[in-house]
Amino acid sequence: MAKEQLQDMDDISSDEMIVRKKKVPEKKTGVTAASVLRTAADALDALRAKRPLVHCISEHAAAHFTANALLALGGSSAVVEDMSEVPQFVKLADSLLVNTGTVTKAQTEVMRAAVSHANMNGKPWVLDPVAVGILPLRTFIAKELLRRFPAMIRGNASEILFLAGNENSMCRGMESTASSDETIVQATRLAGVTRAAVLVTGETDYVAGEGAPVVAISNGSPMMSRVAGVGTAQGVFGAAFLGTLGSKARWEATLATALVTAVAGEIAAAKTSAPGSYQIAFLDALAAIKPDDIVKRGHVKLIERAS
Repeated sequence: MAKEQLQDMDDISSDEMIVRKKKVPEKKTGVTAASVLRTAADALDALRAKRPLVHCISEHAAAHFTANALLALGGSSAVVEDMSEVPQFVKLADSLLVNTGTVTKAQTEVMRAAVSHANMNGKPWVLDPVAVGILPLRTFIAKELLRRFPAMIRGNASEILFLAGNENSMCRGMESTASSDETIVQATRLAGVTRAAVLVTGETDYVAGEGAPVVAISNGSPMMSRVAGVGTAQGVFGAAFLGTLGSKARWEATLATALVTAVAGEIAAAKTSAPGSYQIAFLDALAAIKPDDIVKRGHVKLIERAS
């Protein structure tokens, strides 16, 4: 990303007409590893009570798995990409997921419209910039949407580094060429500039947000990267948690997204080491996971200063 694209975004978006005023972010105090786990556990309880509906504009290859994954967790989703239906469905849904995995020119117009209507209707949305930087169309739309106030940005290390300004960081296909450990400072900077919560996925997952410590999450399994759709499902979980908790709790929603996905992935990996059966085991783990599983099994570490 060009340097000027990561300047403070205290301007008026011509289509949303949203004024972003400078303010010092509220600092989250009293955050501990135990409180992080409790926050995620409570969010899971809240999601199942609300059963949020997520509007998905996402990669088609994983649509079936993603829909089943969110149903298993306790929410629901629908893929709505006809321009005539987008305004009405945005109002019905609790939140929006925008994923660039199989983006087309026609889909970019739907993404723009959905994001505009989500912002105008106060619906939080997730940007999942799949393989940004390696192909021009997805790179262009991801950079544009980055300026339009996502509540959560989810990506692997290469994707987050690219969005934060390191244009030499690119994926190999859909896979990151960088380690998530390399992203802590840049993820924090990206969160500060966009005011989104940022989830970096990898061997260790990291959650960054304004005024909050970075949280490192070491749960999960290598099996999660061997099944297409797990990452996309995490994006829709993020939208579901935002739709449950609201955009003001974007950091808390992102913590829940990271922890629930990682713990469920770990539970599933204890059942099987084959990718075919892992898909089923992951869905079963999502359906069976309890808030206490997050508290008891979650492994988190707080990083107070990302510098």
